This record gives sequence, structure tokens and C-alpha cells, in this order.
Amino acid sequence: MSGEEVFIGSLDQGTTSTRFIIYDRSAKTLGSHQVEFTQYYPQSGWVEHDPMEILETVRVCIAKAVEKATALGHNIDSGLKAIGLTNQRETSVIWSKSTGAPLYNAIVWMDVRTSSICRKLEKELSGGRTHFAEACGLPISTYFSALKILWLLENVDAVKEAVIKGDALFGTIDTWLIWNLTGGTENGLHVTDVSNASRTMLMNLKTLEWDNTILNTLQIPAQILPKIVSNSEIIGNISKGWPITGIPIAGCLGDQHAAMVGQACRKGEAKSTYGTGAFILLNTGDEIVQSKHGLLTTLAYKLGPEGPTNYALEGSIAIAGAAVQWLRDSLGIIETASEIEELAGRVDSTGGVYFVPAFSGLFAPWWRDDARGVCIGITRFTNKSHIARAVLESMCFQVKDVLDSMHKDGGANDEKGEFLLRVDGGATVNNLLMQIQADLLGNPVVRPADIETTALGAAYAAGLAVGVWKDSDVFSSGEKKENPTVFRPKLDEETRKKKNESWCKAVSRTFDLADLSL
Repeated sequence: MSGEEVFIGSLDQGTTSTRFIIYDRSAKTLGSHQVEFTQYYPQSGWVEHDPMEILETVRVCIAKAVEKATALGHNIDSGLKAIGLTNQRETSVIWSKSTGAPLYNAIVWMDVRTSSICRKLEKELSGGRTHFAEACGLPISTYFSALKILWLLENVDAVKEAVIKGDALFGTIDTWLIWNLTGGTENGLHVTDVSNASRTMLMNLKTLEWDNTILNTLQIPAQILPKIVSNSEIIGNISKGWPITGIPIAGCLGDQHAAMVGQACRKGEAKSTYGTGAFILLNTGDEIVQSKHGLLTTLAYKLGPEGPTNYALEGSIAIAGAAVQWLRDSLGIIETASEIEELAGRVDSTGGVYFVPAFSGLFAPWWRDDARGVCIGITRFTNKSHIARAVLESMCFQVKDVLDSMHKDGGANDEKGEFLLRVDGGATVNNLLMQIQADLLGNPVVRPADIETTALGAAYAAGLAVGVWKDSDVFSSGEKKENPTVFRPKLDEETRKKKNESWCKAVSRTFDLADLSL
């Protein structure tokens, strides 16, 4: 392929927006387009997306990104070799095979409507909350797709009827997109990848297949589930009716797994992605590590049908950047998310204020869906800068809690002996946030020049499948590692320890608050 122009596209379907990015052979961005879409909150704790609106954002983003790159003189039509796909995980859709119409809105990963189903299962099953953990690596939680499927089967008549008729298809967002991109009702491919499947609570981590014991216990019909493939292989071609046609979809990973590939995380290396939530993954190599400290055991990536399976420990934090959006949209303390750095930078501490954004419970390592948000330590001295700084600190403390658990479970280390945290995601442009993170960890934080590593990881997976790149291009110290910014801790150990004790006290105050009277 030398000499000719070669491009790889990356479709990044996130929780609040969709993007399409076109990369050249050296993984430089040539054109991109991003579109936000509607968040639906029908009841307290419920979060939904319209799957048809998501499809429309995909169509617009592909068309506009191709238009932009073409305007710069690149022949995308002839040079585009494949696209990779990455997506918000766990978010669940059930649709009609015959009409292609969703039978209900997509239930989003952070939605907590299934908490009563979780409680019921915990009581009924001999293993309680961790009944399926040995097989699938995950506790029973509102977070995972299996519980969302159960809710849809129990509460939506159209879903029940379609299952009986054999007309229902289930998918996480990757599956919904691939089915539609490859033909939809005209023989669309019903496929998911190992990383997305590992987040349903239904896949066996050892066999990388749907676990019949779990399916039978939960009474989820196997025929509605997609086929599981690796993260890097030609899945199928994009059908007519899309802005690009005949192009292979050759990579598919859940967003956090794509970021691991984009950050080139090998065994013993960890990355933290700061988006709506924050997600910290530690590559444990070919070893399945069952956490004893509140982390999830999950798949990292499998780059090719014959490629080695890499596993990971994961700590998922529900609310990170979403807390900044809350300051902006609900309280009006800032007008744009970027203003928080300047506002929080006006003070050199929070003045003893601690904020815990347990808006819909706490994920790792606490797993308390009865928790609700608190802001403590407020005095007459407190002003909006202290609150803003406490919001930034809350993101960093939550990441520290997860990394502490990773160290306890063993395996968080870097080859040179010093632990480095690789960071990415939109919020990492905030230098103050990154410095606070290094200070509270007591370890260096490394931010790459290109912080959008999720889209890059999906592009790498697709490029590997079609021979644009080799493993060594992705995992060697190449272009992507040039000019990283390193934030080193400046806080003394005693202050760090005291601040962490205060944070733990604040977290304990969030428990058992879910039934506060309106």
C-alpha cells in the first residue's frame, strides 16, 4: 500500500455525542465531525437515548468528515480502506428484525431503573451480588446490559411479543450500528465484539461465548443475542444508502477498550479516560484477575480472531465530567465547561469543602446504589471557586480510590518501577485537573499529544485488520507518544494523606440517602 493515499475512518459513538474521524497512514487526523444528541430523563434515575436519532448523527458525521477531508485535497473515496467503530458500552437496544424499528428507547449505561431487579436477584441467588462474577467478572448491578434486558422483557409488551414471534434482536450500541450499517432489514449483520459482550454480564470470560448457565438462570433467550467476534477483523461491508459504501467495518471495541489500544496499554499498564464518567483500566495480560477490592474483571482487547486475549481490571466512575456539566447546566455557576479551570484556580484549596457526585449512586470501588450526592464542609467563607475546585478534586479522588484498589489487587506497575497513569478524554485539557490528579495520587500523570485516544484505538484495530498497520506500529513508542505532557506531584505526603481521610469521610456520608423525602 505504499505510495497511494491510505485512510482509516473511526466512528466514535459516545454517551452524549457521535464523531467520525478520518486518519492518514501516520494516524494524523485529516477531517472530523461531531454531533451531540438528545438525552431523555423520563423519571428520576432513568436515562434514555433514541436509537434512530443516534443513526442520524452517524450519517451526518460520516458525510461531513468526508466532505472536510475532501476539501483539503484528499481523495477519501478511493483511499478509505476500512472503518473502526467504538461506542458507549452497556447501553441496550431491542429492535424488530423485520421492520428495523426499536421496540423501546435505548436504556443508557448509567440508568438505575433496574435496582429493584438487582435487589431481587441478590436475595434469590445463592451467591448474592457476585453470583455470576466467576464466569463473567461482573457483580449484579444496574450498570450492565443483562439487567436492562430483564427490565425490557418484564415491562415492554412490544418486546415480549417480538421475542415470542422470533422477531426481537438485542444489541449494545455497536451491534445496533453494525446491523444498520451492513443492511438492516436487508440481511444486516447481527454482531458484537468481545469487549462489548464482556459488559453485558452474559459472556463467559474464559470461552468468550455467551454463558448458557447465566442465560438459563436469568431466562434470557439466546436467540436474541448477537454473534461475538474479535476486536480486529473484517466484520462486513457498509451497505448502500450510507455516505460511504462498500467499505469494510474492520474494528469494533467498547470505548474504554479502544482507549487502551489508543494508549498502547500493555500488561501492568493503566489508563484513565475522563469523559461523562471516568474509567480506569489496568491490563492484566492473559490472566483473569478476580478483584477483592470492588473492581470489575473484564476483557481488555483481542486484536484478531487468533490474537491473544488481554484481560483487565476496571474501575468505573459514573460521574466525572458530568459533574462539571451539572455546575454549568443545573446551577449556572459556569457558562462553559472550560471556565471551571479558571474559576477553581482562583483559590489554592477547597477551603475544607468536599463534594461527592453520587448523583445516581456510586460505582467502583464502593458499589452503593443507595448513595446520593453530598457537599460537606461548607462555611460562610465558602464561595463558588471553592465549590468548583471541590468538583475537580472529586473526579481525582474517585480515580485515586480505584487505583488504590488496583494496587491492592496487585499488578499496577510500570516497567521502569515508577507507576505512571496514562490519561485521555475531553476533560484532560484542564491542566489544573491533571495537576490535582498527580498531587492526590503521588504519581506522575502522562497526557498524550492526542487526547482522543478512543477514536484512535478503533482506527488502529481496523487498520491492523486490513494491513495498514502492524502490531509494532501500534505498540511501539511512535508518533502518538511524541510530546506528551507529564504532571508530577507537588503535594507533600502528609497533606495528601489528610485530604484522603477527609474524602473518605465525605464518601461515607453519601450512603443510605436514596429514599430522602422529596
